[in-house]
Amino acid sequence: MLIDRKYDIKEIKTRIKNTPITAIIGPRQSGKTTIAKMLNPAKIFDLENPVDLIALENPVLQFSNINGLIVIDEIQRKPDLFPVLRYFCDKNPEKRFLILGSASKDLIKFSSESLAGRISYYILSGFRKEDLSETQYKNFHFRGGLPPSLLAENDKESNNWRKDYIRTFLERDIPQLGIRIPSFTLYRFWMMIAFYHANIVNFSEIARSFGVSDTTVRHYLEILEGTFVLRILMPWYENIGKRLVKRPKIYIKDSGILHSLLSIEDREALYSHPKIGASWEGFALEIVAKSIGKTDEELFFYSVHSGAELDLLWIHNGKKWGCEFKFSDAPKLTKSMETAFKDLNLEKLWVIYPGTQTYRLNERIIVLPLDDVPPYWEY
Repeated sequence: MLIDRKYDIKEIKTRIKNTPITAIIGPRQSGKTTIAKMLNPAKIFDLENPVDLIALENPVLQFSNINGLIVIDEIQRKPDLFPVLRYFCDKNPEKRFLILGSASKDLIKFSSESLAGRISYYILSGFRKEDLSETQYKNFHFRGGLPPSLLAENDKESNNWRKDYIRTFLERDIPQLGIRIPSFTLYRFWMMIAFYHANIVNFSEIARSFGVSDTTVRHYLEILEGTFVLRILMPWYENIGKRLVKRPKIYIKDSGILHSLLSIEDREALYSHPKIGASWEGFALEIVAKSIGKTDEELFFYSVHSGAELDLLWIHNGKKWGCEFKFSDAPKLTKSMETAFKDLNLEKLWVIYPGTQTYRLNERIIVLPLDDVPPYWEY
């Protein structure tokens, strides 16, 4: 089944129009290649295909003979193309390239050195809630947003696909990025991190539990973040005269992958699991992040040692907005909300929950169903 991801496609088309090179980056199987094909390119070079890899041994000759959009898939496999793309774009400013990659840090490192001012990045993760039918949305939390998992025939097939995804990611994708860590070691670490999902990270505690140094823990977290499977949410710093929490929170980005790492194989097990609240918080956070149109670097949480906290904070039109995620039937105003609202002088605070009714807790604190979070082009 092919879902029209019209909001992502519209944004990507705008970038292609305005910039010689557009990069779509994101996790494996998030739909990058599918979207590229929907843009009717003149040619797709897949660098996992040996024929295309050989063809691009002479890239200038190849590019010169193609009229229209040129797509290069899995470009991190051939980083020596970046200087060539710079040269070619400077000589042929009307040409347009779309490059796809699954390793953000490497891709940005190589391309930023060669393509400054010539490239625009677009991060594509799983589906947006606006993409989905009512039936598909009902599967969204349990299965996650990666297309093959969400669109599987049933939950068993979705589970099997996610297990294979994790295995392939560790055994093939990570080594292809030049990372020399045994797959079983990184799998055990990833499983451990799943139990810290939605919590403030304690590097020393994780290091003791895993039997490695703090530096190694940070390195492993950077690998998972750099390959789009982990969100490291940084704390908000502001001089408000209180002791602020300065360690980040961590989330497994895709809720379906989280459930597989926690060995949760059906919905009944999910809703009786002690991590259900944390799971729903991470799921809701990813939906809100897409809806408000902010990059990972523009999102924060707020916490003080005295207890007040806010799950999500961002700047909108120069003013601070916030979100609290409550897995409950009817959230009420709490002292923590009031304190965070006052400390930060928020313009608005959304209390996001899985219910169906919108209501106000005061003039600027609104309880809002997750389904009704407005996309960035509306709010």
